Amino acid sequence: MTDKLTLKVEKQLRKVKYPDSGGNILDAGIVQGLTVKDDRVGFAIQTSREMADAMETIRAEAEKAVRSVQGINAVTAVLTAHNETPSAPAPNKRPPMSGRHGIPPPPTPKDLAGVGAVIAVASGKGGVGKSTIAANLAVALAQKGKRVGLMDADIYGPSAPILFGLSGQKPKLNKDNKIIPLEAFGVKVLSMGFMISDGQAVIWRGPMIIGALQQMFSDCDWGELDVLVVDMPPGTGDAQLTLVQTVTLAGAVIAATPQEVALADVRRGVSMFRKANVPVLGVIENMSGYTHPVTGERIDIFGHGGAKRTAKELETPFLGEIPLDPMLREASDAGKPVATDPNSPLGAVFAKLADDILAAI
Repeated sequence: MTDKLTLKVEKQLRKVKYPDSGGNILDAGIVQGLTVKDDRVGFAIQTSREMADAMETIRAEAEKAVRSVQGINAVTAVLTAHNETPSAPAPNKRPPMSGRHGIPPPPTPKDLAGVGAVIAVASGKGGVGKSTIAANLAVALAQKGKRVGLMDADIYGPSAPILFGLSGQKPKLNKDNKIIPLEAFGVKVLSMGFMISDGQAVIWRGPMIIGALQQMFSDCDWGELDVLVVDMPPGTGDAQLTLVQTVTLAGAVIAATPQEVALADVRRGVSMFRKANVPVLGVIENMSGYTHPVTGERIDIFGHGGAKRTAKELETPFLGEIPLDPMLREASDAGKPVATDPNSPLGAVFAKLADDILAAI
């Protein structure tokens, strides 16, 4: 199904003309990092800084064209800029490769200037509440007096603007053309969601969305931070591996739900980080149980203890359970993380998680 959708998406992109060339943007080679996943599409359009304003019209036209494909419900189209104006590549021309068997060696992760520790919050699959956990962990760390940033790197479902009550706001650039993150609840926040809603700003230099994610580290003025929490894209694909190889991670937290069907994804996530020599700080179980508001009975809607058993099996710390509580959903939708009140039952869960993370790093 995905292959058929990809062909339909490519067909629509070929209807978008490349200015002054007589051709289309796909055949011109300026569409980069095209990804079709389920009902979502993401891609970047390469341009130059000088042509940014003119190419915004092309970006919007391309996004509209792809959105018209039946079966596609979400489209993320961004502009990425090089210093030079891109030209169409020669047919079948491939970039030079190096290393054994023509495969380039993986990049060496680098420390992030001014940042004490970078913590990844990841999940093997979507829909487990990873972003909510990342946001509340960042707030809980700030509640403990730490200088904290949160980088929302989930390119398909950036949710930090909603979780922090920052929807509709845009970051500015400093005199060095670095992004100044927005701030809420003591946390500096940068999200793809700030960049892609209207697409007016061209900030990234990378030729693909992966390049844009890499630039989120280097092109943001984070200042001095004790901890930077990275809300990783779900899964264990190229985007996740690229982020792991870009910056030195102090550790990773794996978010999971209790049911057995989700735990294979936990194993894949742990395996990916271990292969990349990133310490796995532990597994945390979300949606762990619902307490009936009248009887006080615990109801394990999604089962119970699966993440804890898997953590033990993988010899990884178990970081606790987050209950299935309507208050967590309501607070998230309202843009006020529950961790702002460490004395509340839910706030106490994240306060303990913050303590465990600080002890581990």
